Amino acid sequence: MRTDLVVFDIAGTTVKDSGNITNVMKQAFTGEDIDIPETEIDKVMGYRKIEAVNILLRQHGLTDEQQIAEIAHRVHEQFNNDMIAFYERQEDLVPLPFAEELFAWLYETNRKVALDTGFPRSITNAILKKLNWLTHPHIQAVVCSDEVPEGRPHPFMIRSVMEQFGIQDAANVVKVGDTMVDILEGRNAGCGMVIGVTTGAYTREELSLYKPDHIIDTLEQVPALLS
Repeated sequence: MRTDLVVFDIAGTTVKDSGNITNVMKQAFTGEDIDIPETEIDKVMGYRKIEAVNILLRQHGLTDEQQIAEIAHRVHEQFNNDMIAFYERQEDLVPLPFAEELFAWLYETNRKVALDTGFPRSITNAILKKLNWLTHPHIQAVVCSDEVPEGRPHPFMIRSVMEQFGIQDAANVVKVGDTMVDILEGRNAGCGMVIGVTTGAYTREELSLYKPDHIIDTLEQVPALLS
């Protein structure tokens, strides 16, 4: 296939995630005296975070919509504030192996590089600033879940990047991510290739349930898939 654009997830795909996102969200729920298992939080990684909070509250047994909305607002606000503070002070936030080399290779081979994420812009910019990626020469677009009508698994973030670059055919787009909703996002956008990576929230076995075109253990494997 011809590849004009590769869209990467951030946390767990191109940036190392040591479980801190899960821990911070769990603590935000704990502040509301709600105990959500970490395994359940991991399953909603990749979603727009307010949607993830709502899903978890309903799974916890809450049914009153007004109560869900009020708690979700407080949990989401606490999560956002804590994540921004975390990334601003974290000293060992690093790209995953081969991420920056892959960005450079794609750029040099005339493919566009974009990042999309379930984070809002405020958290995303804290990550990008810490990594010196706000003006990275090989990352040509970043789109966040609060900048489109719906987050993953809806295709709006990918379509937004395609529109930005004037790319008409999603068959020439590759999506790379570490969660179920990354894979579904790529499928819903009609991407020509969808790649699951095991460096984040989902294992190889869990990713295989959603039938990506490829499952890889390192970004170093991507060039061979595109060649």
